[in-house]
Amino acid sequence: MHYQTFEPDQDLAAFIKCYWTLESHKKETPEKQTIVPDGCMEMIFHYGDLYKQYLDNGNSIIQPRCFVIGQLTRPIEIEPTGETGIFSVRFHPEGFLPFTTIPIKEMENTAVSLEKLFGKDGQEIEQQIINANSISERIKLIEIFLLDRLSDIETIDRIVRSTVETIITANGKFSVNELSKLTQVNRRQLLRKFSSAIGLSPKQLSRTFRLQAALKMLLNDQFFSLAELAYENEYYDQAHFIKEFKEFTGSTPKEFYGTHLKMSSLFYGSD
Repeated sequence: MHYQTFEPDQDLAAFIKCYWTLESHKKETPEKQTIVPDGCMEMIFHYGDLYKQYLDNGNSIIQPRCFVIGQLTRPIEIEPTGETGIFSVRFHPEGFLPFTTIPIKEMENTAVSLEKLFGKDGQEIEQQIINANSISERIKLIEIFLLDRLSDIETIDRIVRSTVETIITANGKFSVNELSKLTQVNRRQLLRKFSSAIGLSPKQLSRTFRLQAALKMLLNDQFFSLAELAYENEYYDQAHFIKEFKEFTGSTPKEFYGTHLKMSSLFYGSD
């Protein structure tokens, strides 16, 4: 299994966190993988075989070959149908807003095809990326595509951007009331701005980043006990931590630890 990340062009760095690729043969990939919410939307191109996505009712669907996945508020389970070849654009939490053609909130927990988002242009960039011969060519093609659509850099609200930075720096440990005081924006206005720009409330984004911080400690063995993990990430207690962990990952911390964690680390926001 081969995973790589790449930095975006300077003109897109305010919107894109990184590009990443994943390639593997069928025998190298675990049957099912859990994708954990990380506060970032992604534009994904499958130039390998497609992936199956499991639904809450136990049924499954085949994901589109190329799509944007909206903000996740719960874990999703996916499974490769063959050999993996993925090229992905990972946006900052508010980064997809200048490019979207439909309300961000409507994309929550949904894989939206590029054709639905961009029409004929979406179909064309799909074919170009899939048929490209190298990672550098794919990056060049997607950057041209996105820069052409970057008509208004001011689309992203200054307050939203600074509040997101505050949440990330604090690993999600501020309450909405604290964020409201820091930004000097009333709570209702802050909620409205976040809903339209990110598709998540400040509280949802904070919870996501706090869990991400705990996941990274878990991945790097930076803890002695679950009680310490809970304390370090400012959960009320161990029971609260386990409850939130299960809500975001579908598993308890103990169940999640091991091979499952190593696989998920590729997808949940490591860069």
